[in-house]
Amino acid sequence: MAADLRVLLDGTPLLGNRTGIGRYTASLVTALASLADVRLIGFTTRGWRQLREVAPPGTRAVGPPIPARALRKLWQRGAFPPVELLAGRADVVHGTNFVLPPPARAAGVVTVHDLAFLDDPSLAEPDLPALVRSSVQRAQVVCTPTAAVADAVSTRLDVPREKIVVTPLGVDPEWFSATPMDSALRARYGLPAEYLLFVGAEGPRKGLPGLLEAHGPDLPPLVIAGPGTPQVDGAVIRTGYLPEDDLRRLVAGASALVLPSRDEGFGLPALEALACGTPVVCSDIPALREVTAGSAAYFPFGDASALHEALHQALTNPPNPKTGTAQAKSFTWQTCAETTLAAYRRATA
Repeated sequence: MAADLRVLLDGTPLLGNRTGIGRYTASLVTALASLADVRLIGFTTRGWRQLREVAPPGTRAVGPPIPARALRKLWQRGAFPPVELLAGRADVVHGTNFVLPPPARAAGVVTVHDLAFLDDPSLAEPDLPALVRSSVQRAQVVCTPTAAVADAVSTRLDVPREKIVVTPLGVDPEWFSATPMDSALRARYGLPAEYLLFVGAEGPRKGLPGLLEAHGPDLPPLVIAGPGTPQVDGAVIRTGYLPEDDLRRLVAGASALVLPSRDEGFGLPALEALACGTPVVCSDIPALREVTAGSAAYFPFGDASALHEALHQALTNPPNPKTGTAQAKSFTWQTCAETTLAAYRRATA
């Protein structure tokens, strides 16, 4: 039975402020808890106790405090120490964040979210490319969030396409009932009643420089929500990191959400915006086309004038929100867990 499958996942992304990979790991693990015997290991010394507190119901954290840097150096050289030595026996070991902790006997599964680290090495630790290459070769199954990433992983990391399983992410149910911030909450964050919204970390990969170039005085103020210090610079408002509930309300109240990325593995903010009826403007790249399936307004990456025009279109002639909501409803964490469980079964076969 699937519930008897002992699965050990890398729970390190659950620690600290949740990034996209942290949210993926938390939601996947929560949905998997009813389908398998799920244990989490954290490759950290400082967050060791915290992982025991944040482990979702039905799961448990195992293993000793582990210095991640030392482990990565060892794993660059080979497969010692095997992860079972640290966490006990398992049928499947799942590296949720690009790197597969080497198993001794367990089947190995690794999730590769995107290949941005190959295109821009400054985005990751210097050892990541070598660790990812060894991980995808060592794994029995490689998971990716979209077919677009699966094709790229197959081509660029020399992985047979049949070894890759697409496990699309899901949209939390709370997004479908999210309501805009009231005036008091907007005042707390210094937000206007009408605004455009960018959600994510700043940097060239996410296309924020191009968005700032395209944003003009004829458009509503631009709100940027993500890591960093809250500040106001003219018509650009940075909120810093927001709690989940406040983020949902921020997205629900936006005139449009903008995802001007150079590349994406999935583009979850776009789906979450569609779930609460907010128009989406995004770059015309394979992963975002795949996920939004015609429910967004698209523009060629790097074309500031086309982005400006797409923003105007979203404001003056927004699409039917029911189309986007229906698209978002087709992505659930239960489906993500079930497709991941199928990957585990394939890996152990």
